[in-house]
Amino acid sequence: MQKPWLNEYEQGVPEQIDLGGVQSLGQLLNQSFQQFADRDAFESFDVRMTFAVLDRHSKAFAAWLQGLGLQPGDRVAIMMPNLLQYPIALFGILRAGLVAVNTNPLYTKRELKHQLNDSGAKVVVVLENFADVVAAVLPETKVEQVVITNVGDMLGFPKGNLINAVLKHIKKQIPAYQISHYTRFKAVLADGSRKTFTEVERGLEDIAFLQYTGGTTGVAKGAMLTNKNMLSNVEQSYVWLTAVGIGGDVIITALPLYHVFALTANCLLYIKLGALNRLIANPRDMPGFVKTLAKQPFTAITGVNTLFNGLLNTPGFEQVDFSHLKFTLGGGMAVQRAVAEQWKKVTGKPLIEAYGLTESSPAACINPTNIQDFNGSIGVPISSTECCIMDEDGNTLGVDEIGELCIRGPQVMKGYWQRPEATAETVTEDGWLKTGDIAKMDEKGYFYIVDRKKDMILVSGFNVYPNEIEDVIASHPEVLEVGAIGVPDDKSGELVKAVVVRKNNDLTAATLRDFCREELTGYKIPKFIQFVDELPKTNVGKILRKDLREMFGDRTSD
Repeated sequence: MQKPWLNEYEQGVPEQIDLGGVQSLGQLLNQSFQQFADRDAFESFDVRMTFAVLDRHSKAFAAWLQGLGLQPGDRVAIMMPNLLQYPIALFGILRAGLVAVNTNPLYTKRELKHQLNDSGAKVVVVLENFADVVAAVLPETKVEQVVITNVGDMLGFPKGNLINAVLKHIKKQIPAYQISHYTRFKAVLADGSRKTFTEVERGLEDIAFLQYTGGTTGVAKGAMLTNKNMLSNVEQSYVWLTAVGIGGDVIITALPLYHVFALTANCLLYIKLGALNRLIANPRDMPGFVKTLAKQPFTAITGVNTLFNGLLNTPGFEQVDFSHLKFTLGGGMAVQRAVAEQWKKVTGKPLIEAYGLTESSPAACINPTNIQDFNGSIGVPISSTECCIMDEDGNTLGVDEIGELCIRGPQVMKGYWQRPEATAETVTEDGWLKTGDIAKMDEKGYFYIVDRKKDMILVSGFNVYPNEIEDVIASHPEVLEVGAIGVPDDKSGELVKAVVVRKNNDLTAATLRDFCREELTGYKIPKFIQFVDELPKTNVGKILRKDLREMFGDRTSD
């Protein structure tokens, strides 16, 4: 197929990647542990952990897991926010040849029970703040061992002890729970350090992660991400950055490491780079987040649109030192023009949009790092990756024609865990991953997401894409956040409704509708506008249109 995007690659970025003989993530970790032993790998609550210490602790964790009798390929679930314990546990799992099952600590009992049973996890590593949910579902699962940790466990004395005491006795953030037998995280490391760790050989086709999709429609499915998938995506990201001189130093990791975006783009990539991940345990505390950013310069930050928007609207952010910032990466949801332009105005650096999904480990497209301004594109396919636009019959469409974005490359998942029918519906026989996103490609090979297939609004036969509506409304200076949905209408089939969080209560629906008239054709203008205090979001801040439809899918208007 023709690949016009190759002409957009910056000098030094290869058309194809080479894994250099590395067969597993365990091998990649060992290389970095040896090469960067004296460097800092992770920081949490101002406490840093070197690659050498991470090597020692993760090896102890792996030895403990092997001591349980677990066999390569067995699944272990991790259920915690961004703490130093996360990479220790994750890398221990991978080094023991096991499969990591990343688990959102905010899961309900129903969601957790499904994921533990579907994955067949034998061990759960959980932050004690969420142990009550594990306790409630444990009897209905095949979990054999529970490892419980506390926020301050790896922060040393007296800091860690003080934080643990405050969370438990003053802030009362640890609900009561009953688990008959469990092991404390620190005891695991102590016990594992006395055991013999046996190196495990894993191959490129062996599964490294069961990474569950958000489950916004139907039951959450586990994407089988192999060593090849993950190593490929790390290498694709690595060559994209290092070819233009963007390397190590310090990346801000506010998105949870259990989410595939931060897992690859922050955790694994920056391990390969020998760089420091500064972990943000609670990015929803925006004032606290800004204070952390202000402490020391940083060179990179990743996030989603709502995270960047939240920072821009937090007092003190404009005073942060951005002189070292080289790279800001936005993904996970559409980056809005108003947010991207304000980001550049405040930081002096462009917000570079990328695109991926769980099923592609996740990165598939990214903008060149030398772009000066936001272009509304998700960029071009990365090395060893093909993208195309297909119609409903699987025919490839031409330039500027709108259809479904499809991806092919070494980062595309092996399939959905124990769901061959769902796999066949999503990945074609010749390897194309059907993303469910409506998109188009321009003559240079840049791709543009129009919207999610399932979120499209149909007004009198005309397709209306919520992204476009949201982009326009978000550009109004008095709008903080917005979500657009369709509501039923007898005459038109559907009409557009905007659910808006405003900065100033003086903003009226009439004023906002007048603003839209300047930018949108008649049938796209929201017929209904409802003001709310907050919008429903995923754990990484992505606005949930499904929940918007359930909560606000009537004809209410302010």
